[in-house]
Amino acid sequence: MNTLESGDAVVEVSPQDGGRIAQITVAGTELLVGGDRTHSPLSWGSYPMVPYAGRIRRGRFTFQGASYEVPLRLDGHAIHGSAFVDRWDVLDVGLEHIELQCALEWPFGGTAHQHIQLTPVALVCVLSVLAGDKAMPVTIGWHPWFRTPADDRLEFDAMYLRDEDYIPSGELVTPPPPRPWDDCFVGAHHPLQLRYEDGPTVTVSSDCDHWVVFDQLAHATCVEPQSGPPDAVNLGLASVLAPGELLQRTMTIAWTTH
Repeated sequence: MNTLESGDAVVEVSPQDGGRIAQITVAGTELLVGGDRTHSPLSWGSYPMVPYAGRIRRGRFTFQGASYEVPLRLDGHAIHGSAFVDRWDVLDVGLEHIELQCALEWPFGGTAHQHIQLTPVALVCVLSVLAGDKAMPVTIGWHPWFRTPADDRLEFDAMYLRDEDYIPSGELVTPPPPRPWDDCFVGAHHPLQLRYEDGPTVTVSSDCDHWVVFDQLAHATCVEPQSGPPDAVNLGLASVLAPGELLQRTMTIAWTTH
């Protein structure tokens, strides 16, 4: 475990547990659902989703005329990529930052990279994927398991319709239906905020244009920026990288204390 410190913020990063942020503590308040390797890797901390974010239906897709399969991890579907269960190599680490790298274990190869920077008022996470010698379809993002706040402000213009497998059809509906959600949205009304009683107000922002919100469990509210929707490769909405091409996105978790 690597510990970053800045002001009254402490961040723990676990390279061996999928390169995830294990905990963010601000002025004594823990923001994330904690865990360790005895828990499901899907269910704690804040982990990078790469080279795909969300589900891929039955783990199957076609790309450039060829069929592919990736491992099934949840209810008969692939989910959240490969890197969240892999060990990441630490390239550089200091008091307030860490750089990590991981080879992608899937048919197209490639490399994922993270730069995580802590300041007294924010955690800035930069995630990138570099294609190897093959073209590849990519969707990337993050899956922070925030502890359920006292209240929040999570508003969006539209939501993808989904089926009973929680996989989008590609059709958008507006306005989004009432919560609880396990759904993908576009048109975020920034700032997306979570307020903790007697604790900080947290703002989540990103240059990603898709967001998944999962709040169907009493103990957690997941606010997940993604570069495309779940099953993007089957919907024709994944980014396509040429050999040697890079895709990069940023997520910022900021806070104010009272």
